[in-house]
Amino acid sequence: MNSTDLAFTPALEQARLIRQKEISPLELVELYLERIEKLNPDLGSYVTIAADQAIADAKTKTEQLTGNHPDLSPFFGVPISIKDLNNVAGMPCTYGLSVLKKRIVAEDEGMVSRIRQAGFIILGKTTTSEMGMFPYSEPPGFPPARNPWNLDYTPGGSSGGAAAALAAGLCPVAQGSDGGGSIRGPAFCCGLVGIKPSRGRISMAPFGDRLSGIATNGPLGRTVADAAALLDVMSGYIPGDPYWLPDPVPSFQVAAANPPDRLRIAVVNTLQPLGEADSVCQQAVLDTARLLETLGHSVEPGSLPDLSDLIEPFTTIWQAILDEARIPEFVLSRTCRWLRFRARFASCGKYLRAVDQMQIISRRIVESFNSIDVMVMPVYMHPTIRIGEWAKLRPAQTLKHIIYWVAPCPPFNASGQPAIAIPTGFAPNGLPVGVQLVGHPAAESTLIALAAQLEAANPWSHQRPPWAIKESIPA
Repeated sequence: MNSTDLAFTPALEQARLIRQKEISPLELVELYLERIEKLNPDLGSYVTIAADQAIADAKTKTEQLTGNHPDLSPFFGVPISIKDLNNVAGMPCTYGLSVLKKRIVAEDEGMVSRIRQAGFIILGKTTTSEMGMFPYSEPPGFPPARNPWNLDYTPGGSSGGAAAALAAGLCPVAQGSDGGGSIRGPAFCCGLVGIKPSRGRISMAPFGDRLSGIATNGPLGRTVADAAALLDVMSGYIPGDPYWLPDPVPSFQVAAANPPDRLRIAVVNTLQPLGEADSVCQQAVLDTARLLETLGHSVEPGSLPDLSDLIEPFTTIWQAILDEARIPEFVLSRTCRWLRFRARFASCGKYLRAVDQMQIISRRIVESFNSIDVMVMPVYMHPTIRIGEWAKLRPAQTLKHIIYWVAPCPPFNASGQPAIAIPTGFAPNGLPVGVQLVGHPAAESTLIALAAQLEAANPWSHQRPPWAIKESIPA
């Protein structure tokens, strides 16, 4: 196996190679740090490269392998990246704000502690959009994160750096977060698997809920099994959580290894009041529907309730983070300043009414699943945009474009339902496309089993961006 093949090897396979002492944690970490050093200046996927910490951790873990250790943690010695909205001890957490580049965090947050306990080695922090607000990752004061399939295009956002790094072979698996499509969108843009878990699946400790429960952390992987196994690692109650779910039995990794029973699946390509998805995204859904039929599932047209009354309350809740954060206005971009101005005119009463309205509509969304098991639909309404494509628009126009593009994602942040984005192929311009599968609350296992079945029927993890291979380190 040459260095490029090893860099693109699934995380679960890397863990097996380490346990069998065919590779060492130090060899893996050094491989990824070499690739990051060479490729990241053009890719912009990492904002912090924790080389010293990663090498020290890798050396310690490599030394621990000298004896017989049958009880090694599941991902012992496997590298991972963490999004720059999440606290990692000893590293900056900028939230996409250049003014915070030198702010070093003292403690890991709860989900990061679980990642360390599973044996992962943290390579660094990946680029996010400004305050995690946008479906592209171009924070002012930082290089933009770029799509490794075509550097002129965005890898999505706000977990854009995570997706770019993973797709380019700069980490084997990545952590992201999703408050309106921020895992699923980058997975769609970069040809990856991205899971938005159910509300309460992953703790936000030591913090409370984020934006009335619409935001959650989650995994990105090149395979369904990797993403499922990372979800197992990240999941679990931490005392004081405002929402929580019992651990799955069996595990999500086990679910990925077992095909589902025959499922009732609804196909959706139209969202009211926004209309039909772009033809490329529609075709991905229709192709997936045909494949699902050949796999023995019951497939029929479906629909969601009219989402007209969700847009304004969801936007009111989403933009509130800009006022809550107490960031000096002068460090914010024009669009974030405008959104903050809007947020400051939303009274406490308006915010609470928005939450109530969102929850009422969420009931209708969940009820639309009463006669089905899974819904297959677009991730975004049209394919990936170029870097800076909306940079010259007025803030109100930018918001309008964002609402339309990401429209299939926020309904399930509102309802708390699980969703998984999977790649299906490529658009005519060579960029990845995919679909999302949405399930009942707490039914991640069903989605993971179905996604793994689709992956087996239409393999995609062998696909690699030509740029990331051409420019990679020689074997």
